[in-house]
Amino acid sequence: MANSKLTNARNAKNDEFYTQYHDIQKEIEAYLEFNPNVFNSKTVLLPCDDPEWSNFTKFFAQNFERFGLKKLISTSYAPESKLYRSKYEPTLFEVNDPQFDEYKTVKNGKIFTLTRDKSGDGKIDVNDLEWKYLNGDGDFKSKEIIKLRDESDIIITNPPFSLFRDFLAWVVQAEKQFVLIGNMNAITYKELFPSIKKNKVWLGATNFNKGMYFKVPNDFVYTDSYNFERVQNGEKVNRVPGVCWFTNIDHGRRHQHLPLMSLIDNLKFSKHKEIKGKDSYDRYENYDAIDVSFTDAIPNDYEGVMGVPITFLDKYSPEQFEIVGMCENEDLYKLKTKVYTTAECKQAYFDKFHKMGTYDLNASGVVLRDGILEKVYQRVLIKHKKKTT
Repeated sequence: MANSKLTNARNAKNDEFYTQYHDIQKEIEAYLEFNPNVFNSKTVLLPCDDPEWSNFTKFFAQNFERFGLKKLISTSYAPESKLYRSKYEPTLFEVNDPQFDEYKTVKNGKIFTLTRDKSGDGKIDVNDLEWKYLNGDGDFKSKEIIKLRDESDIIITNPPFSLFRDFLAWVVQAEKQFVLIGNMNAITYKELFPSIKKNKVWLGATNFNKGMYFKVPNDFVYTDSYNFERVQNGEKVNRVPGVCWFTNIDHGRRHQHLPLMSLIDNLKFSKHKEIKGKDSYDRYENYDAIDVSFTDAIPNDYEGVMGVPITFLDKYSPEQFEIVGMCENEDLYKLKTKVYTTAECKQAYFDKFHKMGTYDLNASGVVLRDGILEKVYQRVLIKHKKKTT
């Protein structure tokens, strides 16, 4: 369910989701709290953005001097090149500028830069942004934007939902620092999870369990998949659950250890009915690990491998846990102890649903419950680095 709204956004090519100012502020302040100089003398690039509407651009422009930025660059994607096209009307800001071009305003992207006190009021802020049309449409894969990527130090944006996988690879290829918004299920992507496992990428500081409200265009159409219509501060917004920040910039929350109970205490006192009163945790039939279906039910004294929900990574501290791998079809980390045959998958389906079909037991961890093989949801395999008390 957490993935459904972004999936539908992708299928509908409806990528016009703008991040709200307070969400950006909350996340960025966490990095500054951990390292006040994190942006000092840095060039920050905000691609896949619409600088005239973007709260990313407004936020970093307003805080240019406080952060000690060297340069701010923000680029937009041409309206006629977008897969999802809403009715585009140039702003008065653009129309009243001598360089306004009716053709370029829909065919070309724009670039906004901030480096100096253009207005002469003694400070550098949003009023000093300078802009021009890009030569191309602003596609992040174009040579024009790649050049901007390569000259920047940090890349920050909410990339289009439909392009997140490609955009992530584009950023990682450049070996830059970054802060990106994406679906939590991106954790399972083969382009991302190996970096999470190696502690080269992690989740941001903002807890994603409540989802986020994004500003949407006025002509945004709500469907059965987009049924959280809201108006906040006079603007049309839509709630998307399961959204999180991905980054390789450090922050303090990821170094906080989870307070946990022992295995025995979990079995006796857990608030989860799936665990309380059991004799033991379920053990996988195809991995040498136990299944822990809730992050707060991780036993602090179990020394083996544990399968935990991907939402665990929102609480993951590299000083407390080691990420071993993931329950997956491909078995990239060679952790499976059993691979099921087609006949076994068909038999498992019949046992569970009492009709013919195939139950893909190799796609995840499998436990035996009441004599029936059951797949569990996607799991990250972890173990303690040391006992926690």
